[in-house]
Amino acid sequence: MALVVLGTAVASAPFEPAVLPVAAPVGATSWTQTPRPVDPELFGVTMNSFSGAMPSFRTGSLRLWDSETRWAQLEPAKGEYDWSTLDRLLNGAEREGLPTMFVFGATPSWAAPDARKAAYPESSRAAPPDDLDDWDAFVRALVRHAGARIDAYELWAVANHEHHYNGSVRTLVEMTRRASRIIRKADGNATVVCPSITDLWGSEAHEFLLRFAELGGYQHCDAAGIKLYQRRVTDPPETMLEAVRKVDHTFHRAGYHLPLWSTGTVQTLPLNDPLDEETAADHAVRFYLTGLYARNRDLERMYFYAWGNGKIPLVLQAEGQPPTKAGEFVARLQRWLTSADLRSCGRGLQIDLPRNVWQCEFLIPDERGTRRPAHIRWTHTGTAESQLGTGARTVEHLDGTTHEVDGRKTVPVTGRPILIRYG
Repeated sequence: MALVVLGTAVASAPFEPAVLPVAAPVGATSWTQTPRPVDPELFGVTMNSFSGAMPSFRTGSLRLWDSETRWAQLEPAKGEYDWSTLDRLLNGAEREGLPTMFVFGATPSWAAPDARKAAYPESSRAAPPDDLDDWDAFVRALVRHAGARIDAYELWAVANHEHHYNGSVRTLVEMTRRASRIIRKADGNATVVCPSITDLWGSEAHEFLLRFAELGGYQHCDAAGIKLYQRRVTDPPETMLEAVRKVDHTFHRAGYHLPLWSTGTVQTLPLNDPLDEETAADHAVRFYLTGLYARNRDLERMYFYAWGNGKIPLVLQAEGQPPTKAGEFVARLQRWLTSADLRSCGRGLQIDLPRNVWQCEFLIPDERGTRRPAHIRWTHTGTAESQLGTGARTVEHLDGTTHEVDGRKTVPVTGRPILIRYG
């Protein structure tokens, strides 16, 4: 998808809106709320590294998975623990002041010798342990060892996929109950995240969610884990809102209203071809903007998959390399929203903008600390010319350039988000 860099587009003339062949994604309801702070922790990444190195671009929170910290790797033999890798990662996160979530999964072979093997090289199992006392012992040992260095716990990764878990839902609920009790007793400040659910486009995932809820699983958690990603890696990130809408409806049916934490993607992600640099950069920023847009459906956290991995379609930073343009743009988005409050999000004709234009409205402190209105705008496809509105002062771009409005009444918008400051 060819995208226009706005830093160039503002100076060029005349601007001609493109044809819009793609309909607006489903689930993008416009909304307004009492201004609420943008939580820096929303901008999370999953760590695909075990060295202890940390992202060199701005990041809000970490999630440990595919980082050599699976249960089978931490407890290779019953009662024998190897915390060396976990400690490197937690100590690195602590140095950077980054809140960190641990993810449970991959039962050791000694704990379920006859169960199906998981999709990992250490012969772990995609099943609960034969004796749940072994589960209790590991959870207790982990929490005791990590202490306050772990801020949150995801109680199983990809719980509704047989490559990761093929036990019963009832057993998973019991494991959730036991782990939650142990964690909360040891660390009352830790956030307990229920096992994450994937394949949210299909009905089977929602049936799993309803069954987990019916058996009381969600009453033991502070947040619900879900996997948000596009159907195709090339689809606009905004299409994830359809999955959020489906999840919201399912939770209403289940009678639960927990905050949602998006904790990753689908396991077939590496099979997709890489996105070109420009598309990747735009999609990375809009991944987090889509999370902000879904705030009205209680989405609180977005973990990009993954940091350190250079073999996926969209790379923020491969370990040992500088950040990509995508990583740099994500960092700038976070700088834009430092100490910001989110007031509303909307799209198209619902908020008197061209039908392919999206917008989130914020209150952002200026250089004197005065909170002033600001809009972030982008398109999910094509380009558009949108009205600036009264009081617009500057237009800022993800490449770091800023342009004074200078009496202009409109601004061109593309798939690369821009920030418009007012006041």
